[in-house]
Amino acid sequence: MLLRRVRDLPLLLVAGILLLPVGAVLGSWFAWNASSGQILREMAATVLPDYALTSLLLCLAVGIGAAVVGTATAAAVTLFDFPGRRSFEWALLLPLAMPAYVVAYAYTDFLQFSGPMQAWLRAQFGLEGRVFPEVRNLPGAVFVFVFTLYPYVYLLVRTALSERATQLMEAARLLGAPLARRIRRVALPLARPAIAAGVALALMETLADFGVASYFGIQTFSAGIYKAWLAMDNRIAAAQLATVLLLVVAVLLAMEAHAQKRLRFTAGRGRGGQEAQPARAQGGARVIAWLVCALPVLFGFVLPLLFMLRPLAADWSALPWDRFLQWAYNSLRLGAISAMLAVLLALLLAYRLRRSPGGITRGVVQLAGLGYAVPGAVLVVGLLLPVGWLQQAWPQSGVGYWMTATILGIVWAYLVRFVSVALQSVQSGYARIPASLDDSARMLGTGGAALLARVHWPLLRRSAAAAALLVFVDVMKELPATLVLRPFNSDTLAVVAYQLARDERLGEAALPSLALVLVGLVPVILLSRTLRAPQDR
Repeated sequence: MLLRRVRDLPLLLVAGILLLPVGAVLGSWFAWNASSGQILREMAATVLPDYALTSLLLCLAVGIGAAVVGTATAAAVTLFDFPGRRSFEWALLLPLAMPAYVVAYAYTDFLQFSGPMQAWLRAQFGLEGRVFPEVRNLPGAVFVFVFTLYPYVYLLVRTALSERATQLMEAARLLGAPLARRIRRVALPLARPAIAAGVALALMETLADFGVASYFGIQTFSAGIYKAWLAMDNRIAAAQLATVLLLVVAVLLAMEAHAQKRLRFTAGRGRGGQEAQPARAQGGARVIAWLVCALPVLFGFVLPLLFMLRPLAADWSALPWDRFLQWAYNSLRLGAISAMLAVLLALLLAYRLRRSPGGITRGVVQLAGLGYAVPGAVLVVGLLLPVGWLQQAWPQSGVGYWMTATILGIVWAYLVRFVSVALQSVQSGYARIPASLDDSARMLGTGGAALLARVHWPLLRRSAAAAALLVFVDVMKELPATLVLRPFNSDTLAVVAYQLARDERLGEAALPSLALVLVGLVPVILLSRTLRAPQDR
């Protein structure tokens, strides 16, 4: 028993590292006093209703929009055959490469009062004043989120329709049901769990966003947390707002987990008959299917990309090329370090779960897998709160320096949020390694660390490489945590793009924004190839 507890110590240490930010936010309520109550009452009477109402309206609009766009595009490419369908299958994933805040900068630069679109309309038609309404508002934010986050719904619904609906669709066809009724009464009900899971993921990304909310002046919880911490210098208010946001994310996580269980329950992979092939669209249906797929790609990827290329084509010399290399180096350095450490932790957790699947191990792995859902604003508060407490109790410790003036704090935040990404990839690789291989290795005298190094690692290299790539890209695009926790003179591409856009230097922001898009394209291409592989077989 004592030996087992000693073996559990490294696992518990990893759990403590990954769970400290969330624990610190929740633990801040134990320091409740009259001052905390007064702050909460003041927020309830002033800013809290606005944060709650704006976040609710934003989530409702984004959830409905992402569900409609994602479901319509998935149904179009799965159930119908029309010109360009095979190309749209992967093109509809391209908005995943676009960070939402980058899309917001691109549209604002092109459509604002001084932008080229309104300037051209005023010159051509003799108009005066504003031609279009202000872009930076709640409807504008909804538009940006819907066309950058709908791929979450598209991916899950496409999988549900292609793998689970074929048998029942075929049975309905044999019973004489027309195509419209088969879609309405068979395909879409089977896709409801996938729609719910995709919408939950999109809403978690929406609540975690800071770049769009801050730039558009939207009073969401994430923007309020940063305002309370940085502008008002009120840690208690920031912690209380972070707790509310964390509770909302927990509800969304529960919804997503419930939807995933329903997805597994309705799984079926039978194929057969003509319905296994998409129905050929004719006439107006072909045009509608093509437009349904083309418009999201146009609004979510093509137009923002063209808007960002415009400043580069206009005057290359005006762009900050000299500083760009330093920004890129900072991003690459943080991405590489975080990816390496995240994959290492994921390998250790997955190996321990395979070798000793006890209650403690399963609990730690499940908790580590929830890190991606924690918004960056909550991570910032959760890491800096204990730093402040420790600095007050032990001023000579220098913990504030190590957490804010070095890369320790920002890498810690990255690991808390992105170890779950690496863990999912490594666990999927372990699922393809039969347990009999471990038994054979132990019979030949290979166990412990040697089993991981000599047997598992050669079979996990591709999964580990995919995990490192995904973490690397996520770190490159991460804005909220990087903005606060980065060391001095260590601006990354995401931070610089935000700062330039905030200063209305949108033309200069195009260069780092385009670099982030190019980096984000890599996992999208790999994902598209993975989805196409089963069809090609």
